Amino acid sequence: MKVRLNRDRCQGHGRCYVLAPAVFEPDDDGYGYVINENVASDLEDGAHKGVNNCPEDAIVIIES
Repeated sequence: MKVRLNRDRCQGHGRCYVLAPAVFEPDDDGYGYVINENVASDLEDGAHKGVNNCPEDAIVIIES
């Protein structure tokens, strides 16, 4: 599974990195970014939490 975050849509609410800190981190300005787009199977639940809680729908999951 891969996860991608559209930086143009991100508004910096921080829900992704608060809910799934092993998948997402904040940059210096507080906007989220994906630590590693290839998500390990044990982190998939966190990636889904980030997607489901992003108010801008800036995060997508690509099933492989």
